[in-house]
Amino acid sequence: MEVSTRELWTLVHGMGFGAIFLLSFGGGLAGLYSLRPELVTVTGIKERMQRLNIGMWAMAIVVWLTVITGTFIVYPWYRAAPPTGTVGAALEAFPRYFLLASKTTAEWHTFGMEWKEHVAWLAPIAATVVAFITTYYGPRLAKHPEIRRAAAIFFIVAFAAAAIAGAFGALITKAAPIQ
Repeated sequence: MEVSTRELWTLVHGMGFGAIFLLSFGGGLAGLYSLRPELVTVTGIKERMQRLNIGMWAMAIVVWLTVITGTFIVYPWYRAAPPTGTVGAALEAFPRYFLLASKTTAEWHTFGMEWKEHVAWLAPIAATVVAFITTYYGPRLAKHPEIRRAAAIFFIVAFAAAAIAGAFGALITKAAPIQ
């Protein structure tokens, strides 16, 4: 079995960075939720805050790496233009144009890839907001349920944007793999 450089970068982008963020989301959300004075002692809150800060910043960095590798490494290969006059099976080497060549697959590009190109950028921005909130408020976050709730909402938005982008990425790659 061989893996080309392009396939390797696609794996690093989606199954590496993207999967790490999506899989660690549950732990981050549980960490935010459990940061309540009625559930944890003062010492416990301090210990959880250290773990939460490290985890949130790690997740923010990973989701930034996901979007940056997708935008600047993988996406240019996806949108590479075929030579003039390329038709039929020869278009398979040019995923964007291969998808757009058929009415049955055009929506994978026009909706799915548009989501990945634009909406997916919400994920690192929202994850960074949550990391900043956990650092800025620290242990005081336990006494402010409204701020914890806002952080959880931003975190859920980050997860949703990344999860939908990941699903589209997997389906688009199945329909028109980068070669």
